Amino acid sequence: MTRFIGILARIYVIGVFGFVFVPLFIVFIMSFSADAYLSFPPSGWSLRWYGEVLNNQGFMVGLKNSVIIAVIVAVLSLVLGLPAAYALVRLEFRGREFLRNLILAPLVLPSMMLGLGILMVFTPAGLVATFPGLVLAHLVMTLPFSVRILQTSLGNLGQDVEHAAMTLGARPLQVFTRITLPRLMPGIVASSAIAAIMSFDEIVLSLFLVGPRLTTLPVALYRYVDERTDPMVAVLAVLLIAVSLGMVLLIERTVGFTKAFGR
Repeated sequence: MTRFIGILARIYVIGVFGFVFVPLFIVFIMSFSADAYLSFPPSGWSLRWYGEVLNNQGFMVGLKNSVIIAVIVAVLSLVLGLPAAYALVRLEFRGREFLRNLILAPLVLPSMMLGLGILMVFTPAGLVATFPGLVLAHLVMTLPFSVRILQTSLGNLGQDVEHAAMTLGARPLQVFTRITLPRLMPGIVASSAIAAIMSFDEIVLSLFLVGPRLTTLPVALYRYVDERTDPMVAVLAVLLIAVSLGMVLLIERTVGFTKAFGR
């Protein structure tokens, strides 16, 4: 009976992995197609569509904008999220639970509702189709994740070492910069990487805010798919997956997921 359950468990795991990864594998194969349209299996093999993507000015401009916005959003998510997480975990003040729920509220709100609300606020302020507008909109999505990750990391650090340092005469700022911050580094790397990934892949909020002179790579891809379907779509999908996978591997190779998420 135990052996039978083990076999069923293996089949289940293989089925789940297949459900997740087989579509990605098909997209990867189609990115090397020599055909003029999406088909599987391809009738021939070529790197032609990779060259087409590199020579497409619209995609390259979108890629540059997405990278710039993702880097700025990752930095701002850390700069704004770290003090907020520290206050929520280490300080006692009135309204702490309300503030925690307020920061995490965007996690449970539909993206369409957020996008519409942001559009209504940003339009009178002149932030639509601008870099600051896109950065602020992406921050609405990434900041709750950054605060949540940093909260978990801070909560698992313990304060014994910090109390010992203060007992020996260290000032609060010295304790934070020399003890707390280095121990918090896995959480900082993880929250920054996830904020960058979310911003780079964000499309719903971006669709509300981009304009003819400012777009991102996911929006450019969405508009392209709306008009035609050729292997260039598969190439862009592979590149987006590669960027996300690269960030995940960065976390794993530098700090590891266990340390990063404080478990």
